[in-house]
Amino acid sequence: MPLHALRTPMPSPPTKGTWRTILVSGVALWVATVVVTFLTGNTNLLPTIVLLGSFLVPVTFVVWAYEHHHGGNVTVETLFSAFVVGGILGVLGASVLESYLLHPSPLVYLGVGAIEEFVKLLALLFVARDLTHRRRRDGIVLGATVGLGFAAFESAGYALNSLVTAQGLDLVALVQTEILRSLLVPVGHGLWTAILGGVLFAASSAGPTWRFTPGVVGTFAGVAVLHALWDSVHGIAIALTLMFTGLPWGDLMLQIGRLPAPTQAQANLVNLLEFVGLLVVGAIGLLWLWIVTMTGPGRREANSATAPPGTAPRPGHGHATGPARPAPTGQPGAPAAPDHPTGSERRGAPETPEEPDD
Repeated sequence: MPLHALRTPMPSPPTKGTWRTILVSGVALWVATVVVTFLTGNTNLLPTIVLLGSFLVPVTFVVWAYEHHHGGNVTVETLFSAFVVGGILGVLGASVLESYLLHPSPLVYLGVGAIEEFVKLLALLFVARDLTHRRRRDGIVLGATVGLGFAAFESAGYALNSLVTAQGLDLVALVQTEILRSLLVPVGHGLWTAILGGVLFAASSAGPTWRFTPGVVGTFAGVAVLHALWDSVHGIAIALTLMFTGLPWGDLMLQIGRLPAPTQAQANLVNLLEFVGLLVVGAIGLLWLWIVTMTGPGRREANSATAPPGTAPRPGHGHATGPARPAPTGQPGAPAAPDHPTGSERRGAPETPEEPDD
């Protein structure tokens, strides 16, 4: 073995359970920082609360995805680039496009979903530009990482906006915003971009160029609609509440452009409908990601990667096998020579290749 090979450290596989350590220690540090800030009133700790609360859950899920769906082609450096560079590029691109392209309309949330999923797709293509061998699982991990990076930087902005009010700094609003967004992160940006990344990588696994097949385009449209529904849940909940519990005087106020003050029962119904709506949209996204993960030859790739060299393929897994022939007398277990060549042997036909993912 050459000496330089001895000096080069071999990459170690991801350690199982690292995500749990990050989550537990990060939550403990965040809680300690919040408590100390409340007790001392030290505003120098506010950036720590904002950054730690915004990045803890996204980073934890990136590590979890890397541990459970590591395909060998995605390195830690690629993950870091996808999270930071992809997240920042996504936030910047979305801010510019939404400022110039969107205007108040009933379909504004559909425009938001299409723009943000588009810029995250561009960020994913940028960070994965040097990957020559693409697999479905790598697309899921990198897509989730880009989406979670986008969510982390976006959450930091929302947290800062909730902190700064006309009456001064509101630490309670900051804590509430970070808790709520942290709970919703797993079924938001990371989930949608993971779905799109898995389908895109599966469609582009056969060659060096990206292939935007009808399946990829349809997946993009689907995740954009999911995104729009997620953003529209609160408005839909208000509209349904007014439909179910509205009074004539409330309709008159809406007609003159004034929002009627909701009753306590209406406020409770809005919160319930919003929770149910987010639950339904999140469940649809999780089911879709499960389907993307479990379908296609990506599972065959994983099985072939773990099988020992020289292992005979099982029947029905891409290799033609004939019926078993009895062994010659006196040689138990020895395979019998065929009486005549098979059709593929006569023709010298090569083995049938697997179909592409999409």
